[in-house]
Amino acid sequence: MPRSYPLDHIRNIGIIAHIDAGKTTVTERVLYYTGKTYKIGEVHDGTTVMDWMEQERQRGITITAAATTCYWKEHRVNIIDTPGHVDFTAEVERSLRVLDGGVVVFDAVAGVEAQSETVWRQADKYGVPRICFINKMDRVGADLFRCLSMIEERLHSRPFLVQLPLGNEDSFYGIIDILENKAWAFDGNINSIPKEIDIPEAEREKAIRFRQALIEKLAEEDDHIMSAYLEGVNIDGDDITTALRKITLANKGIPVLCGSALRNKGVRLLLDAVVDYLPSPLDMPPVMAVRVKTDEKVTRAASDEVPFAALAFKVVADPFVGRLVYLRVYSGRVKAGAQIFNSTRGKKERIGRLMLMHANRYEEVSEADTGAIVAAMGLKETFTGDTLSEATQQVVLESIRFPEPVLSVAIEPKTKTDRDKMGDALQKLAEEDPTFRVTYNEETGQTVISGMGELHVEVIISRLLGEYKVLAKVGNPRVAYKETITSSAKAEGRFIRQSGGRGQYGHVCIEMEPLGRGGGFQFVDKTKGGILSKPFIQATENGIKEAMETGGSAGYQVVDVQVCLYDGSYHEVDSSELAFKMAGSLAFKKGFDRAHPIILEPIMKLEIITPGQFLGDVVGDVSSRRGHIDLIETRGETSTIRCKIPLAETFGYTTILRSLTQGRATHSMEFYQYRELPMELAKDFRDKAIGRK
Repeated sequence: MPRSYPLDHIRNIGIIAHIDAGKTTVTERVLYYTGKTYKIGEVHDGTTVMDWMEQERQRGITITAAATTCYWKEHRVNIIDTPGHVDFTAEVERSLRVLDGGVVVFDAVAGVEAQSETVWRQADKYGVPRICFINKMDRVGADLFRCLSMIEERLHSRPFLVQLPLGNEDSFYGIIDILENKAWAFDGNINSIPKEIDIPEAEREKAIRFRQALIEKLAEEDDHIMSAYLEGVNIDGDDITTALRKITLANKGIPVLCGSALRNKGVRLLLDAVVDYLPSPLDMPPVMAVRVKTDEKVTRAASDEVPFAALAFKVVADPFVGRLVYLRVYSGRVKAGAQIFNSTRGKKERIGRLMLMHANRYEEVSEADTGAIVAAMGLKETFTGDTLSEATQQVVLESIRFPEPVLSVAIEPKTKTDRDKMGDALQKLAEEDPTFRVTYNEETGQTVISGMGELHVEVIISRLLGEYKVLAKVGNPRVAYKETITSSAKAEGRFIRQSGGRGQYGHVCIEMEPLGRGGGFQFVDKTKGGILSKPFIQATENGIKEAMETGGSAGYQVVDVQVCLYDGSYHEVDSSELAFKMAGSLAFKKGFDRAHPIILEPIMKLEIITPGQFLGDVVGDVSSRRGHIDLIETRGETSTIRCKIPLAETFGYTTILRSLTQGRATHSMEFYQYRELPMELAKDFRDKAIGRK
């Protein structure tokens, strides 16, 4: 079946930004201008297409990444609108993993904000080429050039300004196209076509100056522009576009545009820039993969003619059509009804139906080819990060890594019926969201749910009670503390039981030592001469892992430890895998107490924007919460405070900040790292743990 759109006419892009920069508003205009919708939805009215969940419409924020497909100037544009709140950073992570390009939206007043830096780093990690859209140019305090300097200083990137604003703040009415030496005027009407006008006399010298500066910056990176510049040859808009596209694809620079999405100014020109500067699947390097049986590294080129390979990046439990798995097809093509292979889990799967998604609506298709982003029905054993391929050409693509949850809440169903409903609902929610964890606390008999922050956990509970109709009692949020060790220690574990018949015998000797922060867990087998069989070694490792999950002396999960198994013994009759699992667990607990354990607490990066008159009160409050001030930046009557603060000190902070500043300050927060809990607090934690035992 021939392709409806050539590969070089496909753009897979994400709209990414800090919360409230205007991502969803930009996307709604894009959908309207491309003919995908006939009516514009507004975030403040709760009528947007992309924010379709009830929770999103109530709160006026994006919670889950929504995908859609639209068409512009004979190009197919697959768009993912991502959340801006740090608690839902996993949605951005998995979206950027499968996208080829990104549109980064900035608020013209706030510039580069805390979450702007986070999404930028995520895009850097996956090498995603980007263009920037400075939104809200009509707001009081809008400053395009401040945003440019912040992109250079905070994001360490090289902006290439391709547009200048006509007017500013409430008098913003148009855009100068530096490349083509012309201007566009907008009247703010959604149905009005931008009107081409001459560059106003007062702005001509400025436009010439900025065009010259752009050419000089391009000449540093592009030989064709350099030679034309040195020879004094006229450089037209097409030459600049070609050079800027190369620089963008190589991640050596970022084209910067401006406008006001809410006032319908500049979005059509943004769509043109998506087509002009962002990559098609053909422009991206061939995706790396590993053959399942040989571990040989191979590549999969973006072509319909090579073996099929796709990555599952999102799972959704749709109430109407059932379980949907979102796929990015990297190579080959697949038809609805085809049998494929889940290379990650070693299982055969059959695709029931294939759909092009439009937020929570869909259009059924018979086939998905290279470069497509589709949702598949019928995949029962496929989860986020799994690779799907042909059974005869099994490969595994790089998976997606997600951050660990930092906040927990205990939840109890009210009746037996609710217990069954809750188990089913929690399983579906955990499949959808890889940063949401469900555990069962043996000590208290409670189900504990964990997430990335207060808002994340609050949304999960709201969905559980509202969407899934589960009646449950919810506890107070608790910080996800962890434990680790600070020195090496050796320990011996013996598990011996005699019960008349066959007994139990397991004996291991281990040495443990600390790893750096984020090191996780490493198990090293240093036994020699086959003194223990492989099943017993594996059982020992499993016992150690279980002991780490159960917690150290204070009852928290143990992390960042390497354990070496160097000796042990077994009994011909009485030894079993269970005995060695118990021996491993006993040895770890003994060694942990000798290795000078410490408690780790999650530290958050906090950014507060407050009127200057309240600066002293806010700084004093942060300091009283064990916060460390990194930077205070004052601009006009507003001050920005950037600091690090323990998560435990931030519960209910929104309310406290409002009361300190008469409701005029705003803040954003993201996870930074785990650090050692101060000694006096750690002692209290251990005393309480001993009391519980």
